[in-house]
Amino acid sequence: MVLDIMNRNKRIAIYGKGGIGKSTTVSNIAVAYAENNKKTMVIGCDPKADTTRTLCGRRLPTILNIIKVNNNPSIDDIVFKGYKGVLAVESGGPEPGVGCAGRGVIVAMKLLEKLSAVGDDLDIILYDVLGDVVCGGFAVPLREEYADEVCIVSSGEYMSLYAANNISKGIKKVKGKMAGIICNCKGIENEIAIVNKFAKKINTKVIGVIPRDDLVQKSEVEAKTVIEKFPESNQAEEYRKLSLSLFKNKEHTIPEPMDDVDFEKLFIDLSKN
Repeated sequence: MVLDIMNRNKRIAIYGKGGIGKSTTVSNIAVAYAENNKKTMVIGCDPKADTTRTLCGRRLPTILNIIKVNNNPSIDDIVFKGYKGVLAVESGGPEPGVGCAGRGVIVAMKLLEKLSAVGDDLDIILYDVLGDVVCGGFAVPLREEYADEVCIVSSGEYMSLYAANNISKGIKKVKGKMAGIICNCKGIENEIAIVNKFAKKINTKVIGVIPRDDLVQKSEVEAKTVIEKFPESNQAEEYRKLSLSLFKNKEHTIPEPMDDVDFEKLFIDLSKN
């Protein structure tokens, strides 16, 4: 799939609850862009620091850990080159139970800015941001305007949609531009319809659907993306289609999230239909 419409810099923050598949989504669409000779950077903003593992075939040292031993790192110390030349950065976080989980995001963005590592020579910048931790650090990509728009990865499961609704509250608060919901299917009955109705309710749309497929797990066992491990598969093509939809999209909204009572009512209604 040739992305001949790509002619401007695009900066997308992708949010979602832990375990929903946002890192898998980010890494695969990054490779899809790189396949089309677009200079792409992925910035992992999740304390687990696992966003870029499948891009580089290993876990990368994080910015927080690097600056513990080197107070003046260079770009080469913190930015690594992965599959198809995708540039990869991990912000990192504190040890579990110690300190603010969002601190790594703040420190990372300030350092990347200082080193001019996120310049206009990049075609695509993708931020992988944890969405179920209440901390100001995770709003940095939007609040500081490092990202131009945001997508939320969600399934049709209760906790996934609940997190998506909470994330949309944060997006509205900082007046962020919502590109849509990515439905990462988990095999729930009527799942796509459920996520579509939820998206409409909060004043956005489903911008892409990723089917459930065992190829994802088989690829990640080898620390590879689906596109690298199974480039001719239908699943790889779905990630390529999503990358195109994200780039072509020019429709953005300010989300209108529900309060908890209205969300409960909606989810019960969706589950009955």
